[in-house]
Amino acid sequence: MTFKIISVVGARPNFVKIAPLDREFKKHPEIQHLICHTGQHYDKNMSDDFFKQLGITQPAYNLGISGGSHATQVADILKAFEQVLLKENPHLVIVPGDVNSTLAAALAASKLGYPIAHIEAGLRSFDRTMPEEINRLLTDQISDLLFVTEKSALTNLEKEGIDSSKVFFTGNIMIDSLIHQKEQIQATEILKQYQLENGNFAIATFHRPSNVDDEKKLNQLVNFINEVSSRIQLILPLHPRTRNRLESFELMARINNQIILSEPLSYISFLSLIEKARLVITDSGGIQEETSFLKIPCVTVRDNTERPVTVEVGTNYLAGTDFNNALNIVNQILNNQHKKGQIPELWDGKTAERIYQHISHYLNLRA
Repeated sequence: MTFKIISVVGARPNFVKIAPLDREFKKHPEIQHLICHTGQHYDKNMSDDFFKQLGITQPAYNLGISGGSHATQVADILKAFEQVLLKENPHLVIVPGDVNSTLAAALAASKLGYPIAHIEAGLRSFDRTMPEEINRLLTDQISDLLFVTEKSALTNLEKEGIDSSKVFFTGNIMIDSLIHQKEQIQATEILKQYQLENGNFAIATFHRPSNVDDEKKLNQLVNFINEVSSRIQLILPLHPRTRNRLESFELMARINNQIILSEPLSYISFLSLIEKARLVITDSGGIQEETSFLKIPCVTVRDNTERPVTVEVGTNYLAGTDFNNALNIVNQILNNQHKKGQIPELWDGKTAERIYQHISHYLNLRA
């Protein structure tokens, strides 16, 4: 029997999480795997190039939905994806991560009675002001298969009353992508492109509303990165949201001209920079995982993390949103007073295989 599976992607991290599973499904002729791209991320380096670099099957559907408020985006994707479901009648819908596309697709599938698999389930920041936290909570409640990356997620789901028979500790599928692309990552000439010295520069990325949407906070952030750049060469790939805020608040001119500003980088280029960096400063979620696997110190400028294993086992420091504290941690790292970290359990490049086994068992039981 052939099983039709639809995976829904919409934002940069989704592509990284689906690529290993797409490759795994191709090994099994009983699986017909379709990809639906919602269009949530529309920047070329944050979307189209990912399909080429990661070798992902081109989407069967591109809903072309981007921009707008959270409510508008979720509503538009929900309506459009419902039509895809009615046409394709899949055996399973896979939603990765915690973006609006994740929640919208899960809601559409749930309303029509299609089973849902959530990749990266159970992660919690315990901060409900984060849209991603709401997306995670709701998606997990209506999912039929929940695949988790770290053991904190098992505890979270148990406390929320999720049936343990639906929950599987499979490891981190983002690491599958990183390992698969290792040769490409190491072969880039990104250092030459930006005239950087291996091990003697830092990367900073910021995009969360808590850091960039408030003028006063963004001004403090500019002061912080300027201070860091006085201690080590700094490259700052600018997320479209961050660039827009810097321009609207007229803060671009205040950025130290020694800082290298770039457009959002492709997946391969960005990971190549991480692997060769002295440290990374970020408010991202996934970067905390990639730096931990590569054993590169990471300073996370947030008050919480939904990925505690990166702090407890990996190389991540949760600095809070006090830039003075973040600067102190940066100085410790530059003085070689930082933890070495370990690679968390099951972050071994075989997560897609484990997920396939659980999905196959589930689908055959239902057949």
